This record gives sequence, structure tokens and C-alpha cells, in this order.
Amino acid sequence: MTGLPSSLLFACSENSVRSPMAEALAKRLYGQMVYIDSVGVRASEVDGFAVAALDEIDIDVHRHHAKTFDDVDAASFELIVTLSPEAHHSALEFTRGTAAEVEYWPMPDPSAVEGSRETRLDAYRHTRDQVLARLKARFGIPITPSV
Repeated sequence: MTGLPSSLLFACSENSVRSPMAEALAKRLYGQMVYIDSVGVRASEVDGFAVAALDEIDIDVHRHHAKTFDDVDAASFELIVTLSPEAHHSALEFTRGTAAEVEYWPMPDPSAVEGSRETRLDAYRHTRDQVLARLKARFGIPITPSV
């Protein structure tokens, strides 16, 4: 593992698609070694397509409860990974005066894709797979990877 922090927060705009996906994938990979959570600039219910894309790889996010930066303490996190420009700006303000590091991993917003159900679901799968690849590239592959 490379540079695995002791605590990790993922942030996006609404805590309904990208950050819950990242949280769930990171928990599957590193959950025994790292405290992991997610927030949004605003809180919205988890997106049904995000649920479906994660269900395909046996990760359940049905009980995810959206949170905002106001619901967590910046000092509780060693690293905050932002997945949208809006979240990145908010995270920089949020961590002012703390030791938390902030990294920006730009990820496409699959909810912006229009078309058939399959076209839209493919966009969510693509984002899921991008997040998973970035996690493995940044933090390494666990000895017993489960995704």
C-alpha cells in the first residue's frame, strides 16, 4: 500500500453519486485499515443508478445517509479527496487551519448523461470503474482485494 492514510473523506457536490461510490469502494478495499466517510457540499438521497452500479459488484449502499461538511470534523481526517470542482473549493475552506491534506480527483458526473436507462447506467459504471482504478493506483491493491 502506498501512503494509505489513517482516515479518509470523499467529497462531491451532493453526496449522492461520486462520493458514496468512492466511500463504498474504498471501504471494500481498505475498510479494515482506514476510517472512511463521505460528504457533499449539499446532501441529497443516494442516486438509484449509483446504487445499481454498485449492486452489480455486490456493494450495498441502500442505507447510505447523505451528509455535508457541516456534519463532520475536518480535524478527524488525514486526507480529503474531492471529486468535483465545487467540493474541492469547499474542502479547501473546510480544512483551513487543520493538518488535513486535500487531493482533487476530477470525476465525471454521470447524472448529467441523458439517454436510455442502459446509456445512463453505463455512465455510472464508467465513473465507478474510474474511482476504483484511482483508488488502487493511489493507495495500492490490498493483499486480498475484493473488487
